[in-house]
Amino acid sequence: MGRPIEGFAQASRVRPWLRALAGGVALASASSAAAQSWPQRPVRMVVPQGAGSSNDTISRVLALRMADLLGQQIVVDNRPGAGGIVGMEIAARAVPDGYTLLGTATATQVIAPLLQKKLSFDPFIDLVPVSLFAITQNAMVVHPSLAAKTPKDLIGLLKAAPGRLNMASAGAGSQSHLAGVQFLLASATDAVHVPYKGGGASVTATVTNEAQFTLTPLAATLPFIRSGQLRALATAGTKRSTQLPDLPTMAESALPGFQSTGWVGLMVPRGTPRPITDRLHATVVVAMKQPETQELMVRAGADPASSTPAEFARLISDEWTRFKAAIAAAKLSIE
Repeated sequence: MGRPIEGFAQASRVRPWLRALAGGVALASASSAAAQSWPQRPVRMVVPQGAGSSNDTISRVLALRMADLLGQQIVVDNRPGAGGIVGMEIAARAVPDGYTLLGTATATQVIAPLLQKKLSFDPFIDLVPVSLFAITQNAMVVHPSLAAKTPKDLIGLLKAAPGRLNMASAGAGSQSHLAGVQFLLASATDAVHVPYKGGGASVTATVTNEAQFTLTPLAATLPFIRSGQLRALATAGTKRSTQLPDLPTMAESALPGFQSTGWVGLMVPRGTPRPITDRLHATVVVAMKQPETQELMVRAGADPASSTPAEFARLISDEWTRFKAAIAAAKLSIE
């Protein structure tokens, strides 16, 4: 799939979604009757990761709460493969009747497409945003023996000894790898990237001091932070984490404007009737306001969230720009 020309990229990526949102208004009256009776049977939510993954766990929380509100079961259909491309393609090619949803996330909606030269679908045209529903904070953690208690301390150590400290990640091209690259770029520092086979292995490596630091999803590090086996320096969201509200953000403590988070959101195939997408959006908003949903999201390691479709579209576009720069800096090969 061809990439938009730089400088026109952000606008060109958001416009198809905004046009789809606006164009749906004209069809609203024609499909309102169908939307009122929808759903009449179980709804499928495609999750492009395996069972037990962060995206899967968080998506299942939403599916359960939405099913209660809609009066129909929402069945999670795990379709991992090719970094999430397999599941995304299934959702993009599904009949746009409101009975197929996509529980997408940063790695699948942004990183995987950026690492592919050719796709059989266009993630900015064939899938339409409904709402964000969770933010998964990245956390900067270090081994307790490291003389760094703040991000500024770590930056100072990295500048004093360029290329001496090991930075662990879940693998080349993973969210944690690119988050780490974003940090090194923003702080103008250097470290030795050590890729591991998965997030668990990279966190374990930091616990054992095989690697000295990592910037990785908070949920994987929380037990070790609480036990004192890892020291948390900051989270990397636009606001503090609900799990560690006393811990400052990277933007607060060292790098103004810095943001590196994961997120999970709901999308539908292009052509899904606007009244159905409107009802889906309203259902997500109601679900995410419920204390029970919020508690389950926090337990899953996520901060509950919701957004308008346009806000979600802009978030994905912004993430595309940020991660594209990180991929170029990391010199990752495009498959």
